[in-house]
Amino acid sequence: MSEHFGTLSDGTQVHRWTLERAGVRVRILSYGGIVQSVEFPDRDGRTGNVVLGFADLDSYVGCPGPYFGALIGRYANRIAGGRFPLDGVTYALEPNNTPNSLHGGERGFDKRVWDVTPVAGGVRLSRVSPHGEEGFPGTLEVSATYTLDDAGSLRIAYEAVTDAPTIVNLTNHSYWNLGGSGSAGGHELRLDASRYTPVDADLIPTGELAEVAGTRFDFREARKVGTGYDHNFVLTGGVTQTPREVAELYDPASGRVLTVTTTEPGLQLYTADHLPAPFAPGDGVALETQHFPDSPNHPDFPSTVLRPGGVFRSETVYGFTTR
Repeated sequence: MSEHFGTLSDGTQVHRWTLERAGVRVRILSYGGIVQSVEFPDRDGRTGNVVLGFADLDSYVGCPGPYFGALIGRYANRIAGGRFPLDGVTYALEPNNTPNSLHGGERGFDKRVWDVTPVAGGVRLSRVSPHGEEGFPGTLEVSATYTLDDAGSLRIAYEAVTDAPTIVNLTNHSYWNLGGSGSAGGHELRLDASRYTPVDADLIPTGELAEVAGTRFDFREARKVGTGYDHNFVLTGGVTQTPREVAELYDPASGRVLTVTTTEPGLQLYTADHLPAPFAPGDGVALETQHFPDSPNHPDFPSTVLRPGGVFRSETVYGFTTR
């Protein structure tokens, strides 16, 4: 089901699509591929929204920095100095996170209006990113398909092809608060990751894959997530053909449980320590499945290069239960 959600300043119409199955309701915007809301019951049967977002389009446009619920691309996370080499050419990107490029540049995929087509169980969002958009080479045809399965799990399947060598790294940037309000710092997190990528002062990976054992980055056993994280974790298993479970977030107060399964090799844990009003720091937890930050500048990291004739595919599934 779709409805009009608002109009951008240039007259472009934005629509909202509602998916509902197995007690789960998800609302998705054509603007930015944004997951506006995810509603499901707590252990007492009370339904609530568990992602941060806004009720109107103007609020999303006026507060772009946190990327609430957005589809991120062409390159999720940071690229050092806004530059990367590919086949002997150095490409310069928009340094929108000085001195780095972040989440695709000043007008990444999160600020574009996507074409939406209904599919079985959901919707398919698609667009063509032209050669040179935000400095990225190659014309990229990209889609993200959002569906709810029989259990009410939200599945996001990404696909892209290019006419010239380029780099691709896509994710969803939802902030989860399983209690529906207040701080998410008391949520309990488990991550299937024995290593993480340490960063410098600009949050760029140093290139090291450090062990989590004996550090505050060890979430192999569930514990309170707390604050102070904006780091990529190296998921066990690397890139996979089919999604495997890599994370579980649990809110003891509501009983709600979020499970994350993915084909991706990394997950960025961001504890939202810098959210603007009307939200407060720590009101949500972002679990961004991805390839590693700054991969094009680290040959030992899993490659994000896509070439003509190849197909980029990635899939992440969010499951919703209680206990």
